[in-house]
Amino acid sequence: MILSIKPVQETGHDLVSLGEVMLRFDPGETRIARTRNFTVWEGGGEYNVARGLRRCFGMKSAIVTALVDNPVGRLVEDLMLQGGVDLKHVLWSKFDGIGREARNGIYFLERGFGRRGAVGMMDRGHTAIAQLKPGDIDWAAIFAHTRWFHTGGVMAALSEDSTALVLEAMLEAKRHGVIVSFDANYRPSLWKERGGRRGSVEVNRMLAEHVDVFFGHEGDLSSDLGPASQGPAWHTAESFAEMAGRVVKDFPNIKVLATTMRKVHSASSNDWGAFGYANGTAVEGLRFDRLDILDRVGGGDSFASGLIYGLLSGRDLKWSIDCGVAHGALAMLTPGDSSMATLAEVEGMMSGAGAGVQR
Repeated sequence: MILSIKPVQETGHDLVSLGEVMLRFDPGETRIARTRNFTVWEGGGEYNVARGLRRCFGMKSAIVTALVDNPVGRLVEDLMLQGGVDLKHVLWSKFDGIGREARNGIYFLERGFGRRGAVGMMDRGHTAIAQLKPGDIDWAAIFAHTRWFHTGGVMAALSEDSTALVLEAMLEAKRHGVIVSFDANYRPSLWKERGGRRGSVEVNRMLAEHVDVFFGHEGDLSSDLGPASQGPAWHTAESFAEMAGRVVKDFPNIKVLATTMRKVHSASSNDWGAFGYANGTAVEGLRFDRLDILDRVGGGDSFASGLIYGLLSGRDLKWSIDCGVAHGALAMLTPGDSSMATLAEVEGMMSGAGAGVQR
């Protein structure tokens, strides 16, 4: 077995995620500065994993987050309710009337098309979740009936307190025999005031000592910030095995390392694939060359939820990586951060099903 995972429980959750959930404003086919109408979605890297695991794969998931109790926060709640993720661990902050004490995060994203790349603009400073501190959440009660805990570099980057909260959660998860996964997900804007890439690597290395499944590449953990910090253009199975072997040598607690690969031909055409590593062996997943892209945001999160579903279901690494690649691809064919795919669609894409009309 790759991982020693708790058996399925009638009560509790297959997965609990910790992360910020924001309100996304989508101008559709036009530009942020020119539109007069936005579609809104909920989104956040760690949340997207929990939502994909629930809506596509039918597993029980929950999100630990914090929101300000005002109409925007309640809109985010309403969107999350449609996603089916358990919200009993959402913490609500009192609204002071203007957002000076705490705010809900929002962001605007243009999808991009052809040679016009996607453009994102965040407005997430001083949010409610960034102010959570160790001791604010009863992790022991949460992890007593949880099989898998997922969080990532976005959550860890929000504030110094956020980093400490992630570490607290990881340590408690390990005490309860819960699998811990971490998606490095480097965001330059979040690390600008905390040392940039080097600051993120220092935090990643500290947290990686408590991680079972790591989503990222050597550059996310490398003490030497050379060219590897940006990741390779595309791995081969041999180069990925060498890279993963170096990571696991430094962090022998990491049982699985997985990395998505993307070659951008244009905003609407990408090569898409992934590699995984476990027990000294690397596997290459499905590869989709020149995949048509509608909305690339969330592809990596859907990859993570597909891989986690495979491992929680007792599948081997190759099947799990393929499931993640297919789910990530489908997520990028629909708007919004989260997957709209079904398990049957994921399995169809894994088996090479075409894009003909289904009647």
